[in-house]
Amino acid sequence: MYDRYEYRREERPAERPGEYDPAAYGGPPSTYGREERYADPRPDPIVGPPYSYRAVQVTWFVIALIATLIALRFALKLLAASPQAEFVGFVYGVTAPLVAPFRGIFADSAQGFFVFEPSSLVALVIYLLIGWGIVALIKILTSPSRARPAL
Repeated sequence: MYDRYEYRREERPAERPGEYDPAAYGGPPSTYGREERYADPRPDPIVGPPYSYRAVQVTWFVIALIATLIALRFALKLLAASPQAEFVGFVYGVTAPLVAPFRGIFADSAQGFFVFEPSSLVALVIYLLIGWGIVALIKILTSPSRARPAL
């Protein structure tokens, strides 16, 4: 494969559309066509992101795990899952401290055992925004500094 800016010539057999007419075109036909390309002589650019990709991956993984647990809590409350089931109790126990700071912003509404818990939705949005902010901060802090021209 050719790079972008270096000038190269390559000869290859030309396609012949049909009968050659020497009176119309003059001289014998060439059996080779030419292809010219220009390739960049500079070294290859750095492949990969200019920031700490692993830190960004770990951050998004943790935020996705927290968001998944909170979304699961919201769905289980909405569908009136029994808190006496071990899995449901585990999800409620793990997510209770995560949702606690957002209780009371909006009132929970219930109809029978079905509970609509808006504090879980608020927590979900806030944790996703915090994760986005942390990732942006990682990208800013771990990007290589560029030389600035002197004034």
